[in-house]
Formats: sequence, structure tokens, C-alpha cells
Amino acid sequence: MIRVLIADDQAMVRQGFGALLAAQPDLLVVGDAANGAEAVAAARRLNPDVVLMDVRMPVLDGLAATRQLLGDRPAVDHPRVLILTTFDLDDYVYAALRAGASGFLLKDAPAAELVHAVRVVAAGDALLAPAVTRRLIAEFAARPGRDRPRPVSLAGLTARETEVLRLIARGRSNSEIAADLVVAEQTVKTHVGRILAKLNLRDRAQAVVTAYESGLVTAGE
Repeated sequence: MIRVLIADDQAMVRQGFGALLAAQPDLLVVGDAANGAEAVAAARRLNPDVVLMDVRMPVLDGLAATRQLLGDRPAVDHPRVLILTTFDLDDYVYAALRAGASGFLLKDAPAAELVHAVRVVAAGDALLAPAVTRRLIAEFAARPGRDRPRPVSLAGLTARETEVLRLIARGRSNSEIAADLVVAEQTVKTHVGRILAKLNLRDRAQAVVTAYESGLVTAGE
């Protein structure tokens, strides 16, 4: 069972999402919260696998709550945070990923997409919809990329791992990367695991941010 905590300041949203997720045989809603502070406290108490986190909430917003939740214990113990918002804004996309979120979805996404997102994030992958990846790329389009020194940690990647990281940053899935490189999908999964381990990254979302921030990939390449 995937344990889920829902954080949103609107009771109807919490109830609606809760009913939708509770109807799935592999999902268990363990609690909800009406603001970011309650979300952090509830997550520490209930140990969910996934936290659905609204961005705009009173007391403590979703981004600040995500930073608190993911920054106060070892990465292995972190729940996965899936950011949900009605605000389709570039700043939120980037800030959510930088805060450590594993995914970002708009609240008007189809029900099946939300359920799929929870499962994907719980499995340890990152959910980066094409629209989100485009916004992340746009965030860096106006920034000078090559004039930033590349982190020393990237030097530890092999040529193939570096190639895989570039493709991850383009929003490519494992199966798409396998097709691009003409290798087995399991081989790609192995490369991805090594990349995350070498760079001490939580998931693909963090890998995308690292690839762009380091200048390894720049928009328009």
C-alpha cells in the first residue's frame, strides 16, 4: 500500500482527492492538512510515502513546507512530495523542484493522471510532465549557462552517464533513452541509478535541475 497525505487549504479539494485516491486498491490516505505547518507535523507523525502538497496555503506555504519536510532528515527517510496547484507559473515549477519535490501537477489534471502521478512518485521516480520540463528549460533560457563552473561531482560521471543525464534533462523516459542510445531499458535504469548515487540526488527531478544549473545542458542546444 502507498500511504498518502493530502495538504490543501480547501476542504472540498482534500475530500475530493481523498475519495479519488481511497478508491484505488493500492493507495491509502493516512491523513490530511489544511496548511503547510499542519502538513509538516502530520508527515512527521504519519510517515506517508507521498505528500500531495498545495502551493498556496496559509501559515506556511507548500514550498516552505516542502523545504522543511525534506530538509530535516536523511534522504532515505523522506516522503515524496507531489506539488499540486492551480497556478501554472514558472516560478512555482522551478522553486518546487529546487525545494526537493519529486513532481508537479496542475489541479485540473485528469483523475487518472493524478492517480498515476502518485504511483510514479511513490516508486521513486520523478514526474516531470512535458509542460513542466519546457518551463524549467525556459527558466534557464535567460540565464548564461556556460559561464558557470561545472560542479566537480559531474566529473565523476562516465561519458555514457553524462549522455544519459543530458537526455533525462530533456524529459526523456527510460524507454525513450533506451531507444535513443540503442540499449536495453534495464541498462538505462542502471545508468540512472549510478548517476543519482554519484551526484547524491534524490530522483530524476533533482537530476534535471542539476543538469541545467551546472551548465551541462542549456536551453536551445
